[in-house]
Parts: sequence; structure tokens; C-alpha cells
Amino acid sequence: MKLSPSVSIEQSETGLEFIKIASSKCDAKIFLQGGQITEFIPKNNKPLIWVSQDETYQEGASIRGGIPICWPWFGTHANDGWPAHGFARTSVWQADEVHESDEQITVSLKLPMKLVNTTYWPHQSALKVEFVLSDKLQVCLTTANLGSAPFSFTQALHTYFPTSDITNTHVDGLQGAQYIEFSEGPFVQNDVVSFNRETDMVYTQASTVQTINTPEGVINVSRENSSSCVLWNPWIEKSKRLSNFADDEYKTMLCLEAANVLTDKVTLEPKQSHTLITTISW
Repeated sequence: MKLSPSVSIEQSETGLEFIKIASSKCDAKIFLQGGQITEFIPKNNKPLIWVSQDETYQEGASIRGGIPICWPWFGTHANDGWPAHGFARTSVWQADEVHESDEQITVSLKLPMKLVNTTYWPHQSALKVEFVLSDKLQVCLTTANLGSAPFSFTQALHTYFPTSDITNTHVDGLQGAQYIEFSEGPFVQNDVVSFNRETDMVYTQASTVQTINTPEGVINVSRENSSSCVLWNPWIEKSKRLSNFADDEYKTMLCLEAANVLTDKVTLEPKQSHTLITTISW
């Protein structure tokens, strides 16, 4: 892979490789493990994504924060012992291409399918993630069916957003959508969402644009090729059970995840592809 002037490959203290972007538009870090962006800071602005202060960046373990890639299933699998949220977020991806212009930097990674356990995923497919970085961040996750039979999958771009005060944060733009929470529902979202308890809402029939209103400002979140999304905050008790997560960090984060889940799952016929896109900005 040929790098551009603003892009370098570095290692964490634990030996994990990451792509570092230091450009006139933004600073960012993208780890090859998980194909996961963990830092995005537009120039002269605040960080747009959150990572736990307790994250240890260990080989083979998902990173708590940034944008984990949940693929080819979201949540727990029906088969006992299969990895939660799929295997993409703990696999090592391969750097593919970097393109830099005056307006933006594009970094693409691909998941080497020859390394995937066929017990989990017997299908012939290709998976690529593309990060388009400017004063905003766009993430495009493309699945292609290279085989002769259709297959189905669910997925999410599990974005962690920062806030200084979750109790003074709310999410607008989900009104009218249906949601399931803790396996109950569907219910209709009537109001702007605020946070005063554990939140784990899986939305369908959701509009493609939401705003997160925080004390630091308004974050715009949009999706393409997706009518479902997930809103999550672990709150007090669950925070104590989470790995790489300080007990009080629920106060400073929330997840709003572009998804294809429940009735919005994707079925690809042979030679078809699907691209899930999320775009975030202050």
C-alpha cells in the first residue's frame, strides 16, 4: 500500500498496528485489528468519537470505543460460544489503499477472508471498509457475494460518541420509529430520547438522520442503505460488568449505531453487494 504525505503506519505500546492520519483537515487513528477507527478530531474542533480510558489495546480483543465493526451478525449468535457481534471486530484487517486530495483523505481496508473460520462463515464473500476523512467522517462497509448462492447477514457500525454529561444529552430524529428494548416491544418512539437509565434500543423504520445534542455541541449522524439503528448506554450496574470500561464512564459516552438488523437484515444474491454508510460531524 502506498502511503500519502499525511498518513503513516505506527504501533501501539502493545504492538497493535494502526494507521495515523495527521492532515490539515483532521487527526485520526485506524487500527488494523478490527478495521477500527479509534480517533477522529476535526481541525480546530473537539474529538468526535470516544474511547474508554481503561482500554488496553490487546491482541485478539475488541477495542472499547471508536467504531467497532459488528459483522456478519449483530449481538449474540444463536450458537453457543460464537463471538458476540461477529468476528470482524477482532480480526486483523489488511491495509488496501490510501488516496489524499486537498479536500479529503480516503483509507480503505479489507478483511482477508482466507483467515476467516469457515465454521462461522462458510460463504464466498469480500468485506471492505472505507474511511473518508475531512472535517467530517464517513465510514462505508461493503459486503460482496462472490459465491453462487445467496446469504444473509446483520451488521452495525457501533459508533461511540462523547459527551461531558449523559444526563444533559439527548437524541433527536428517532420520533416515529419502532424499537425493541431488552427483548420487549416493538414500541413507538414518541419523543426526543434522554438518558436516565440503562438504554439498549434497537430501532427499525428509523429516519436516516439523527442529532445528538451534548453540552459541547450538536453531533450530526446520518446513515445510507439502512433503516435500523441502535442506541446504547450501559448506565450504572452494567458499567461495572463491562471489560475495559471504568465504572463511571457511562456518564461520558453513548452509542448510536448505523445498522442492518431485525427486519432490516441484508440478503445478497450472487454477484450482489451492499454498502452500509454512516457520516458523522459536529
